[in-house]
Amino acid sequence: MAKKAELSVEDRLRALYDLQLIDSRVDEIRNIRGELPLEVRDLEDEVEGLNTRLEKLNVGLSLIDDDIKSKKNLIEEAKALIRKYAEQQKNVRNNREFNSITKEIEYQDLEIELAEKHIKEFRAQIEQKKEIIAETKERLKERQTHLKHKKSELNAILAETEKEETALIKKSQEYKETIDQRLVNAYQRIRANVKNGLAVVAIERGASGGSFFTIPPQVQVEIASRKKIITDEHSGRILVDAELAEEEKAKMEKMFAKLG
Repeated sequence: MAKKAELSVEDRLRALYDLQLIDSRVDEIRNIRGELPLEVRDLEDEVEGLNTRLEKLNVGLSLIDDDIKSKKNLIEEAKALIRKYAEQQKNVRNNREFNSITKEIEYQDLEIELAEKHIKEFRAQIEQKKEIIAETKERLKERQTHLKHKKSELNAILAETEKEETALIKKSQEYKETIDQRLVNAYQRIRANVKNGLAVVAIERGASGGSFFTIPPQVQVEIASRKKIITDEHSGRILVDAELAEEEKAKMEKMFAKLG
């Protein structure tokens, strides 16, 4: 391929159109993948989030178990104190001491009652958490199955297209290096601003490709002469004649077949 300084206007137009065909082929490959990479990423995030939720729920269960153990210990301690106070009551010297110990026993009874109430509440929390854990596990299992299916789908598409896409990206860079930077910048700017990524288009039925605006006959003649680079005044796209476009398409299709 000729170097930048040696390219005629026609050569530059051909190189630009070839570059467009290569980049459009890359776009086509990426469209085949569609939203799959995003779907996979979203599913991975969801699975990670569900796993994190399960971890937190299990930690919560463990903490409630610790609370129950603590309350059970408190009950045992209170019962031991009640036994101790009951023994002391047998040896009291007066009513004041008896009443004082009775109040201590009543206090420990209240502590036991309160601890048992808390244990009941904790057990209700455990049942509630276990239900949420079961639902979360079911959801996680379903999302993991879906993720596995989507990954398999994506990997199959990548296996078919990754090699070709990598080769095309390399070719795209090679073609850019043969065209002067000003033109490459203009091409990339136009490409970024149009919906379908077409910065270089052929004239079809008297209008630029994909446009309904007719190009005046004199301008069509200028485009066909390939003496200067002409852009569509409506879309800003670079224009080439239909014959050049057909020649380059035939040439590039052969190259794509080899890369595929």
